[in-house]
Amino acid sequence: MQKIVVDPITRIEGHLRIEVVVDDNNIVKKAYSGSTLWRGIEQIVKGRDPRDAGFMTQRICGVCTFSHYRAGVEAVENALGITIPYNAELTRTLMNAALFLHDHTVHFYQLHALDFVDIVSALSANPKKASDEAFKYCDLPYACGEDHLQSVKERIKAFVDKGQLGPFANAYWGHKTYHLSPEQNLIALSHYLECLRIQRTAAQLMAIFGGKQPHPQSLTVGGVTCVMDLKSPARLGEYLTKFKEVADFVNRAYYADLVMAGKAYAKEASVLNDVGVANLLTNQTFMVGRGDYLFQTGIILNGDLSKVIECDESKITEEATHSWYKNDSALHPYDGQTEPNYTGLKDEKTLNAKGQMQNSKVFDQAGKYSWIKAPRYNGLPMQVGPLANIVVNYAKNNPYVVPVVDKFLKDTSLPLNAVLSTLGRTACRMIEATIIANNTLKAFNNLVENLKVDDETCAPYVIDKNKEYKGRYIGHVPRGTLSHWCRIENGVIKNWQAVVPSTWNASPKDASGQMGSYEACLIGLKIADLKQPLEIIRKIHSYDPCIACAVHVMDTKGAKISEYKVNPNLC
Repeated sequence: MQKIVVDPITRIEGHLRIEVVVDDNNIVKKAYSGSTLWRGIEQIVKGRDPRDAGFMTQRICGVCTFSHYRAGVEAVENALGITIPYNAELTRTLMNAALFLHDHTVHFYQLHALDFVDIVSALSANPKKASDEAFKYCDLPYACGEDHLQSVKERIKAFVDKGQLGPFANAYWGHKTYHLSPEQNLIALSHYLECLRIQRTAAQLMAIFGGKQPHPQSLTVGGVTCVMDLKSPARLGEYLTKFKEVADFVNRAYYADLVMAGKAYAKEASVLNDVGVANLLTNQTFMVGRGDYLFQTGIILNGDLSKVIECDESKITEEATHSWYKNDSALHPYDGQTEPNYTGLKDEKTLNAKGQMQNSKVFDQAGKYSWIKAPRYNGLPMQVGPLANIVVNYAKNNPYVVPVVDKFLKDTSLPLNAVLSTLGRTACRMIEATIIANNTLKAFNNLVENLKVDDETCAPYVIDKNKEYKGRYIGHVPRGTLSHWCRIENGVIKNWQAVVPSTWNASPKDASGQMGSYEACLIGLKIADLKQPLEIIRKIHSYDPCIACAVHVMDTKGAKISEYKVNPNLC
């Protein structure tokens, strides 16, 4: 038995460490997922005016700021019993679409695609053959003309000729589990570069109604404040134009590249039959019309697609048996506690990237080993995210979801059960983006029509300091089910807990030894080369980890909290 430590997992938001124990055949027998920095936003909002919570909770993360902003605002709205105006609901949908399309495209191309795409291989591609290849996956390929692909190839070659690969350096190029041809790699590389431009447009899309991106500022308890933008035909037209540009990239590049990858990796064992946790949870989101949502709430247990149950929020708990917090009890988020109890790492020998044994600091596997808590539903670990969202909604026969899934399966010749895998998780994120790209303008058109007869954007409300309130936001965001839970007393926040997607998926083991989805999906994985654990990174990246969401801390007075020193020679 050997222990492999991958720390840090790069190309994610935040600090994540994975430790695995492999047998003599390089098969993973044990897995541990842990975050190494603390989250403390819940402590920061205590005693604050609840109307300020959203502005603070959005600072949990610099990527999915709108998700936590909206959650912070809507948790308070739920507590106060506020029903926001229809115009505000639809405006939030338009902002949410901007977030999802930005997040999903950037995740695939800038963070995850390099787990499937061998950039160095693209240098030997024939641009003419690559251009012809692109028509196998799309009737009108995006940025795949022979001259354009030749230009892309020359740009990368210029990096190599200078003795560097820039953003593509320090990867496992040539790994035996890469399966795209040189021409296919060149197609994906072209889209990688195009996405750098598209993500700017998607960020501008959010800023039209949000004021800026990241950290938009137009949501308020009761509705939205971007009144003049909603009344401006120029601003509405700008949203429409930029949205169509981003949606075009999703349909002609993102979708096509996942079809290409689906075909190429259809027999790669390291990305198949590894659903992780087969209990799936998702929640309603994306109102596009009155009572009309793109995605619905539901739970699937043990991967049984024949039965979808409704979510009972009273059954959600978080515990800290293997987390660095004082109270190990399984507590409902309304009663959650976030008091740190760091017990540290222990000394042990591990295998380094050079194949040598070295002295290392490792997780205390029998004790506490992560700053992430262990959320559970009725005592069970759950997987959240695009895979859960698409599978649950497909099982519910959602008319927005079923046609897109069926088309993708037909285009790739993959069976339905292939969705329950790393490959499927990556594909479901694209499917989710495709559904949003092709249906968000329903919300846009409904907003335009409603503004002709109704200009209300914010509902009136009062906060009675003599009353106690509690409320929550629970919904689906780019990385899965997000919930914020608050208690308000004497007009200020008494308690606040955020249970985020990466907390569900990256959770350590609970008191019963049940693993979170990160850990579970690694069990049984065969690693081709222990010095190049691409298979581990590919699986973890498929979840789009946002550990800054799961773990975050700041001191409002600027005092030093803790200090960490990393020896780069041991990495």
